[in-house]
Amino acid sequence: MSSTSTTSTAAAGSIDAVKVYGSGDTEIRALDGVTISFERSRFTAIMGPSGSGKSTLMHCLAGLDRLSHGRVFIGDTYLDELSEADLTELRRDRLGFIFQAFNLIPTLSASENITLPMDLAGRRPDQAWLDQVIDTVGLRPRLSHRPSELSGGQQQRVAVARALASQPEIVFADEPTGNLDSRSGGDLLAFMRHAVDDLHQTIVMVTHDPNAAAHADRVVFLADGQIRDEMVEPTAARVLDMMKQLGD
Repeated sequence: MSSTSTTSTAAAGSIDAVKVYGSGDTEIRALDGVTISFERSRFTAIMGPSGSGKSTLMHCLAGLDRLSHGRVFIGDTYLDELSEADLTELRRDRLGFIFQAFNLIPTLSASENITLPMDLAGRRPDQAWLDQVIDTVGLRPRLSHRPSELSGGQQQRVAVARALASQPEIVFADEPTGNLDSRSGGDLLAFMRHAVDDLHQTIVMVTHDPNAAAHADRVVFLADGQIRDEMVEPTAARVLDMMKQLGD
């Protein structure tokens, strides 16, 4: 896999990232020169008003979409240097994803869904790590159940376990609490916090919820495709005040 060394020790980041949709009168600059890095073993939230570019930034960082200009990197690998096959391999082997819609395979059990990315890659899971993840999210009694036999909160925990099971370099979470009730969402955020503090996971989360963002170490605020501010040690009240200033 092609890579270029960087002096950065960041888990991921972008350099002058630009993403343009359309052209001429219909051109939309979803990202407008974003340079940012995300530290290893840290929990970062990305926030902003609707249309601010937060989901676009995540999708480009995760290799799910390509930039129009600029660069994004995972560790010491620049994604613009990769072929589609190498990019698919990087996403499978080095990244974890938690989506609002769960994206579980309905015909597979919870256990099979959790190990699916490793099965596709032909890799055996680290059983001790897998057991720790399963027990931490409380899925042990439900491993043989298919998604239709699980509650929404349980399905999301399967999705989280799947994202963490392969010990990825970084987990990207796109509105992970969006389909959950407040208790299930709180449990999920507490586990993500535990994964960073105790399992040394790196998490980047897009969210619109100040209470969710308050679980992060750092919040990055976007508006009109540009970074407008950052906040460390956030509280829900401080995040809400900033969002009001940005016009959400």
